[in-house]
Amino acid sequence: MKMATVNIKNLFLGLFLVGSAGFVSAQTTQTDSTSNTANTAATTQATNPAIEALKKQVAANPKDTESLAKLATAYQEASDWTNAIDTWKKISALLPDWAPSYYSQAYAYQSAKDDANAKLAYEKYIATVKPEEVEQNKKNLAYAYFYIAFAEQQSDPAKAKEHIAKSIQYDPTNQDAVKLSKALNS
Repeated sequence: MKMATVNIKNLFLGLFLVGSAGFVSAQTTQTDSTSNTANTAATTQATNPAIEALKKQVAANPKDTESLAKLATAYQEASDWTNAIDTWKKISALLPDWAPSYYSQAYAYQSAKDDANAKLAYEKYIATVKPEEVEQNKKNLAYAYFYIAFAEQQSDPAKAKEHIAKSIQYDPTNQDAVKLSKALNS
């Protein structure tokens, strides 16, 4: 099990580094195509041989976290947010102290326009990152804190200020975070 955990960490470190630009643009993109996305996801999933093959692997060994992670990623690539979330939750149940699964859940919730659960998952991600993992997770931590600050700016401005300060601490180059900080502190 330890080897699978290490392989998954390496897999997602690469995915997070490559995909961080997409996550940043996702924070401000809003569309009204939720039903189109769901229909497209269902069609893609039904005809996606990679997803079907991974589902068979997982069915043969439901505790294979590496196959589950690949399946969750495949669902995300197909914009099948419901199945992506469900699969990330399974991984979190098997590896409760593995922070990337919570970040990925948050991203999937956010993409599914479920802001309340996205915020909760980002909070769980922040709480789960171990001190020795902070350096390699700075960009993701910065985004998680930004998202929470953005979500709390109306309901709890003081808390939002704390979160945006942490976001900027981890990534001072994020212009969206800098703008939100200025707005909160003006």
